[in-house]
Amino acid sequence: MNVSLYQAAAAMNANARWQDMISENLAASSTPGARSRDVSFSSVQAGSKFVIPSASTGINFTPGELKSTGNPLDFGLEGKGFFEVQLPNGERAYTRDGEFHLNSRGQLITKQGYSVAGEGAPASVDPANNHALTISANGEISQGGEIKGRLKLVEFTNPKLLTPLGSGLYRADNPQLTPSATPATQVRQGFVEASNISTTTEMAGLITAMRAFEANQKIIQMQDDRMGRTITELGTPS
Repeated sequence: MNVSLYQAAAAMNANARWQDMISENLAASSTPGARSRDVSFSSVQAGSKFVIPSASTGINFTPGELKSTGNPLDFGLEGKGFFEVQLPNGERAYTRDGEFHLNSRGQLITKQGYSVAGEGAPASVDPANNHALTISANGEISQGGEIKGRLKLVEFTNPKLLTPLGSGLYRADNPQLTPSATPATQVRQGFVEASNISTTTEMAGLITAMRAFEANQKIIQMQDDRMGRTITELGTPS
């Protein structure tokens, strides 16, 4: 068995996954609250005498920079918490993207039109009331001095187990994940959290991944040429 062929092919597969992650990161870099997906490499035992490279992915939950927008319906989070939203199928999802809007019924919704959860009921205000919506640092919703509810903010002990859905949304599919209250997380009205994705870093990583892919591609070509020569020479009568 030609071990180097398997190792080079596994390395190409790992680098292809890395390039895929970089493409996803670049596409999400302008999404508020988006988190980068990182790739880590390791060696996997393949037989008793050799190993092959393998790639695994994870979510980087390093906080992004809070940027002032002046929009009263933009909300940034300071801390480890997430906003809870309801998907069209009734399931719950979680996001750090606080670019919200109000629909005609006065409900706070995401850019995708998903309802933003409040404590015990969807977050909403009175659409007939001309007073602006205000939100305190602890998520309490007020309108004209009248309290309308509180945003539901949740935290996870290990957010890396969340399932990414795209557009800065995550779902808690893993049974080890249980949302809990986040007393330490604060809401900043008029701010949004930028993604933690550095386009410069991602582009540099893309160049490295492509070069590594091409190097392993050459190794496979060299091994293929060598086997071809060996077969030709062994198959030639003396």
